[in-house]
Amino acid sequence: MVADCKRTVLATDLDGTFLGGGASARAQLYSWIADRREEFIVIFVSGRGLGFMRELADCLPVRPDHVIGNVGTSVAAGPDWCPLADIESWLDARWPNDAPARIAEVLARYPGLTEQPVVEGRRVSRYYSDHVEAMAAQADVEQLGFEVLLSDGQYFDVLPPGVRKGPTLLRTLTALGLARERTLVAGDTLNDLSLFETGLAGVAVGNSEPELVHAVRARPNVHLSAKPGAAGVLEALRAFHERGGLWEHRLS
Repeated sequence: MVADCKRTVLATDLDGTFLGGGASARAQLYSWIADRREEFIVIFVSGRGLGFMRELADCLPVRPDHVIGNVGTSVAAGPDWCPLADIESWLDARWPNDAPARIAEVLARYPGLTEQPVVEGRRVSRYYSDHVEAMAAQADVEQLGFEVLLSDGQYFDVLPPGVRKGPTLLRTLTALGLARERTLVAGDTLNDLSLFETGLAGVAVGNSEPELVHAVRARPNVHLSAKPGAAGVLEALRAFHERGGLWEHRLS
């Protein structure tokens, strides 16, 4: 087994990214990783809940080593999906017990924000269709001291202050003793922006929402792939891994 500090870490969003693109592209990505599985650590970093990811892990040919769910508000590590004490304390300190009720009271003023059917973790999540209404609700919620993340033209997530995918990933890498310089992040929507803001090597896949592309275009750590979903991940992952973490974000 390759030592963890020598293994390449893929920290990837799911929908539209690791699960994105055609069946052939997904099969190629999963097969390429599986053939070199001991050389990789795979971390799913998703807005999805841990329950969904458990079911997904049982269906995929590549199982994650660790998972970060609920837009960075939940972490489960290892084959037993155990919490990490330091991260749990950090998250709990930013999400008081009365947070959901206080947020719900504010959001009740905005009938166009509709509840998502399954929400886990330390967050409150809605769907939105009217951007103006969503922006007004965002301003009101932020007055309470929480953060609001709008993404993919439909998701309205209220998160603990300072908590998003990126900050949680950095803390997870530290807790697990994984090397930042050997970590590649991948995503496609604005809820992945914080992954790229970490400064870690990254790939925004070809089907990324325009707002994300605009936000990361000038970042030297981010490769903008022309290939959608899994094909874009494989393009960047192969180059990153074969170069041992020496990252040139403008791939030829």
